[in-house]
Amino acid sequence: DVLVTLVAEVGLTYVQIRTFERRIELAKVNVALQRQSLEISESRYRNGKVSQLDVSEARATLTNTQASVPGLESSLRDAKLSLSVLLGRTPGDLEQALAGGSGIPVAPAQVAIGVPADLLRRRPDVRSAERVAAFQSEQVGIATADLFPSIAVGGSFGYKASDADDGSLGNNLFESGSRVWSIGPTLSWPILNYGRIRNNIRVQDAAFQEAAVNYQNTVLQAAAEVESSLYGFLKSREQLAYLTESAQSARQSLELSTIQYTEGETDFLRVDIAAANLSRQLDSQAAVEGQVAASLIGAYKALGGGWELRVGHEFIPEAMAEQMRSRTNWGDILD
Repeated sequence: DVLVTLVAEVGLTYVQIRTFERRIELAKVNVALQRQSLEISESRYRNGKVSQLDVSEARATLTNTQASVPGLESSLRDAKLSLSVLLGRTPGDLEQALAGGSGIPVAPAQVAIGVPADLLRRRPDVRSAERVAAFQSEQVGIATADLFPSIAVGGSFGYKASDADDGSLGNNLFESGSRVWSIGPTLSWPILNYGRIRNNIRVQDAAFQEAAVNYQNTVLQAAAEVESSLYGFLKSREQLAYLTESAQSARQSLELSTIQYTEGETDFLRVDIAAANLSRQLDSQAAVEGQVAASLIGAYKALGGGWELRVGHEFIPEAMAEQMRSRTNWGDILD
């Protein structure tokens, strides 16, 4: 359960890092575009073609976009620190590993999940609930066995000596005549405790029923989490398609309105609205792109995936195992 959670959190945090990097990159691109709009409005203002209002609106839109960058950079730093803790690495080493990243991870077009019932059984919580129910089922049989007689064969063997001269025991503890032994069967049948035994059987049966219901609830909860994660993945991918188209239209709108404003065919308000709209659309597109990958990671986590990465590998890193061996004799347990 810890491994599944750890792998999922590493994946989610990595997606967050790449998403924040993309959003910062897009914000800086929008800053550059809005700075061009500001320069155009200032030029037209100096030539007496527009009023100071256009310059103020352009500068307000620019500074508002610039203000979003520090917050994104702070969130990016927090995500990197979280990932360094999850991986047990220093922030400096992590920066080198993340350098030259390939952007937000792209989810595959199709996701194969196999047979859901079989996949759900590998979830740690489902397996645990199943074994608890099986264990409690055995307790019912163990309690029922107390209703029947039990037969046991016991015995003892040892040495006994005495310095008394009566001939019954040897004088030397280790002589053959000093050996004593006994053997015999014992029968136990607690007939007088049948009331207590039957009540104990009922208690164990009720506990088994509770464990069985808990197992059913665990399976239902697991199925609901898988369904929710997969549905969220599909819908976020659908949302991304719309936002991508919307961002393209917003970019085209900004380009056209800028040309019209430069030629004096429209006022700056349309340029300002188009610039702000493009900034929001691009930021939303990047955020949802990261959400698509995060939703798929959540689906794999809900299916109990992640532990397969340890197959064929040592559970404990060799350097850590050597430290433990230097302190304690672990035998072959660490292997």
